Amino acid sequence: MTVTKARVAAPDAQTNSSSALPIALFSIPLGLAGLGGEWNAARRLLGASAVPAAVAYAAAAAVWAAFTITYVVGAIRQRPGRLGVDLRHPLFGPLTAYIPVIAILLTAYYAADLGASARWLCYAAVAALAVNAAALVAHWLSAPLDQDALHPGYFLPVVAGPFIASIGLASVGDRSPAIAVFGVGIYFWLLLGAVITGRLFFGSPLPQPFRPVLSILLSPPGTASLAWFAITGGQIDQLQGAIGAITLFTLLIQLFFLPDYLRLPFSSQHWVFTFPLAVLGNIAIRWAAGVDFAGWKAVAWTALGISTLAILAILGGTLRDTTRWLRRTW
Repeated sequence: MTVTKARVAAPDAQTNSSSALPIALFSIPLGLAGLGGEWNAARRLLGASAVPAAVAYAAAAAVWAAFTITYVVGAIRQRPGRLGVDLRHPLFGPLTAYIPVIAILLTAYYAADLGASARWLCYAAVAALAVNAAALVAHWLSAPLDQDALHPGYFLPVVAGPFIASIGLASVGDRSPAIAVFGVGIYFWLLLGAVITGRLFFGSPLPQPFRPVLSILLSPPGTASLAWFAITGGQIDQLQGAIGAITLFTLLIQLFFLPDYLRLPFSSQHWVFTFPLAVLGNIAIRWAAGVDFAGWKAVAWTALGISTLAILAILGGTLRDTTRWLRRTW
């Protein structure tokens, strides 16, 4: 079964979801967890307060739990088996990986507090991600998509997902499994990267409302860098240098998209920007500390400040729109 271009050109998260809650909204707790991650790095390497990281992760955990319950219950109420509808959707199928990916990030942060249960929770979340990714890949192989259905969000379950799983496994002290899962991410990055890049080069342009997903191109090298930092304990070796160069070049490409991004009317789609922004801030802190050049702390704080302010601006816009909606509703 192929997907028509007309269907691809209408990325409406609400109408194309099997649940009352659009799966795309999980970019909100993912962005909050990413914000917590960069402030946690600042706590360790810059001596920053632990409060911003704690608040960001607590907010991410609360939103993720509320969204997950609403999403699952909403899908089940409509009809048993409807959870698979989003999984098979050409645009939103890959986004179903949000749920286990965020669970891994939360487990990694709270590992010290969870004690021995952290390892079991981490492996459970990684297993859920593996099942989700395998189901998606099996569906893509058995029901080939139209080229125009592909977008950078397809990196989430099989590329960024394994790299984040590697971070989670390293956080509970399992370095060898973390390296193994890192290899899975590298494999699919090479495999899928060529396909998605080819689609963006030679296929039809992404619909304007869907343009923010281009920022996800930063996620594969960014999460790979953070995963390798987690595995090596913050060392900058040759592999980290290669991944860093890829990340930097991908960031340079993104700068040319800025005029298009700034022209977009504000919507919940802007949360897609938050996780790549947080990852960039996190990487900047770790690289600055690792190179340890004169004035590295100023550079790290600047990167952290820019990333945080951008994410808070998106949060502020969301709160403003939510308040307006509540006023109209009441």
